[in-house]
Amino acid sequence: MVAKKILLVEDERNVADFIVQGLIEDGYIVSHVSNYEDALQILNNGRIDLVVLDVLLPEVNGLEICKNLRNLGFKDLPVLMVTALGSPENVVLGLDSGADDYLSKPFKLIELKARVRSLIRRKSEIANHLINQEEKRYSYGFLELNDFKKIAYCEGQELNLTSTEYRLLMLFIQTPKKVFHRNELLDKVWGINFDIGSNVVDVYVNYLRKKIEKITNKKAIHTVIGMGYVLKIDDI
Repeated sequence: MVAKKILLVEDERNVADFIVQGLIEDGYIVSHVSNYEDALQILNNGRIDLVVLDVLLPEVNGLEICKNLRNLGFKDLPVLMVTALGSPENVVLGLDSGADDYLSKPFKLIELKARVRSLIRRKSEIANHLINQEEKRYSYGFLELNDFKKIAYCEGQELNLTSTEYRLLMLFIQTPKKVFHRNELLDKVWGINFDIGSNVVDVYVNYLRKKIEKITNKKAIHTVIGMGYVLKIDDI
């Protein structure tokens, strides 16, 4: 099996050494840079399977770097954003910039590795899934997914979703009215089969909910207190 290549963009040397050592132990090839220009040069010169990107960088911060990469055509490149700014508002900013996942500092190496494995595995599954695939559409109420084009619609208007938000909506729309526990969502959407002790599920669900409700005044994703979340539209 060809070793996966990871680009780490991090300006704190001790943090970078900690991450690099941990990923190399798992068999990854890791390139480390501390700024946007060096990161872009590496991305343009060869295949990279995933980017681990710090937010608080000198000159060009991680949010702008992520936006720039998406605008430059690196749309399918998984980006895991890491930062000390772990409030829900900052998580939303990270996701809105195009990141696939968001990890708050300080974090445990086992969690970082789990997120990396999940994102890389998902990229491979998507690539294999698109080979010779017929167009598949799913719908529930005013929501629709075109899984071949990876586009979601609400009342006919395209939803601007990150890849993680898309997978979350796909899970909901395939089994509407089913209540999903947070741990089940972690397993099926993030590929993490243990409690990571963070509110990442709640953040993503709330962000997806807001994007839907920005288009329609109808409720779609509901919180079931003490249990989890469910996609349920009244009168359907």
